[in-house]
Amino acid sequence: MNEVPIGVIGGSGLYHMEGLTFLYEHELDTPFGQPSDPYVIGEIDGVRIAFLSRHGRGHRKTPTELNYRANIYGFKVLGVHTIISASAVGSMKESYHPTDIVFPDQFIDRTRHRPDTFFGNGIVGHISFADPICAGVASLTAAAAREAGARVHAGGVYVCIEGPQFSTRAESNLYRSWAVDVIGMTNLQEAKLAREAEICYATMALVTDYDCWHETAESVSVDQILGYLKKNAEMAQKILRLAVPRAAARKRDCRCVSALQYAVITDPAQIPPEIKESLAPIIGKYIR
Repeated sequence: MNEVPIGVIGGSGLYHMEGLTFLYEHELDTPFGQPSDPYVIGEIDGVRIAFLSRHGRGHRKTPTELNYRANIYGFKVLGVHTIISASAVGSMKESYHPTDIVFPDQFIDRTRHRPDTFFGNGIVGHISFADPICAGVASLTAAAAREAGARVHAGGVYVCIEGPQFSTRAESNLYRSWAVDVIGMTNLQEAKLAREAEICYATMALVTDYDCWHETAESVSVDQILGYLKKNAEMAQKILRLAVPRAAARKRDCRCVSALQYAVITDPAQIPPEIKESLAPIIGKYIR
């Protein structure tokens, strides 16, 4: 199987984009279970990409139910070195309007029930996560977004909440007091696991609403989000069409490439053989 350098995570509307040549679907199992959906393998301008429907086709899984470890592990097995994640978010700032696109560079974790590491069960690793987004991928994707005509905000803080409920007004106002820019439910675990897998990762946050803090805007509703999602999908397709070839050609001179070099602190002789085998795609570069 030919390796696939670029991964895209998003909603089902993204793999019907103009310029994407469908090749095949790839279904796989992992030591952590099954990913959200089969990976759709295609090409954009000769570059192979793997698209994964984050919540499964038909939107069947809540943010908490997503198997984040299997999703990222699957990308690693396919040979993906860069992931561009597209997701709906709420705006926490007056100046960030629905259909704007934000490229956050920081996260705050407000989740409670999610496995978010490949380590454990006999192996301990501690990655550096001070800068959780690959700056190189975020920069080139933001540039593609501007070129496509999007209203872009580069940088910012994404607070990741558990869901599936939206925030209370008290929570929403608390996050605003923390200088949060956008609010979502999925991207933090993806970013953590991508870094452990030494995959470059960037978030394309598509604003759909003002959460519930805004005094004049309506409180967030599913109907409202779906309306803006439809508008955002076409723009996201244009951006990916431009960004994917550039991400594939980019020189990976970032710290993502060697994130695990000094992260594993367990004596290799003490790591259970079955863990070494199951994590070989992740740790095999350093531990055999």
